[in-house]
Amino acid sequence: MTLIRRLLVAIGLMVAVLAINFALIHAAPGDPASVIAGEMGGADQAVIDSIKKAYGLDKPLPEQFMAYLGKSVRGDLGMSYTFNRPVSSLIAERIGPTILLVMTALLTAIIIGTLLGVFASLKPKSLGSAVVTVFSLAGLAMPVFWTGILLVIVFGKVWPVMPIAGMYDVRNYGASGWAAALDALHHLVLPALTLTLVYLAQYSRLARASMLEVLGSDYVRTARAKGLRESVVVFKHALRNALMPLVTVAGLQFGNLISGAVLVETVFSWPGLGTLALDAILGRDYPTLLGVLTFSSLFVIAANLLTDASYRWIDPRLRATR
Repeated sequence: MTLIRRLLVAIGLMVAVLAINFALIHAAPGDPASVIAGEMGGADQAVIDSIKKAYGLDKPLPEQFMAYLGKSVRGDLGMSYTFNRPVSSLIAERIGPTILLVMTALLTAIIIGTLLGVFASLKPKSLGSAVVTVFSLAGLAMPVFWTGILLVIVFGKVWPVMPIAGMYDVRNYGASGWAAALDALHHLVLPALTLTLVYLAQYSRLARASMLEVLGSDYVRTARAKGLRESVVVFKHALRNALMPLVTVAGLQFGNLISGAVLVETVFSWPGLGTLALDAILGRDYPTLLGVLTFSSLFVIAANLLTDASYRWIDPRLRATR
């Protein structure tokens, strides 16, 4: 029953997010019909009226939303004004690169950040702990777009050893298999590193604080009094309980990670949902922008559901509760 109740809440939340996004996008200044007419070479009022009728923009806003909601439930996100293609196909092409970028950065930041936090917590007054703290503060102070531009300058101009744009090298066009995979990973390094550096600082600082609290608890002192190895005490007993705040923050910050990916994709011309959203904003492409926001919202809601489920895996005491 708990799972069904949470799924129903998630569905209701998704509908509310759709309504808010729909209202905000249509409240923004600019007329997509005028933009389309301008790209066609003329902005005659009759042409604009015919475009509005063709795309259903002449109907009242509540009626437009109900029509969009009914189609989106069936998987039809409408036609793109800019690309003149179904939005679902555009998103299907771009969602893979975005997931690759976001998940690579998230997993790398959590793993390395947690290890750095554990290392700093074992000797909180050492030079290594101070270095981790300074690194965390520096990472928290760096905007993600500034970090990306800095890496572009360093590895694109000063020391040009890494690709700074796109996902594949044009010289490898048509490649497949391992060649294409290695080329994509090569282009992934800088965008993923940009996101990782920003969120790595947060997880290392949080892991350090959480481990310091757990290491001072009674059950850790008892485990050490039993003569258990320090590695067993730290990684089996202490770290598992210290992971709860990390998992919570990871789930809550997934939305920030998606928004950060939009900026990173723009800086590195990464062909994901971020660059698609930017093109949609510039072209007043309402269906495409709504489609991107819808999938981003689904990511965030799914991440929160997975976060709740992971609590039971981390803390066995929660498995007995409903």
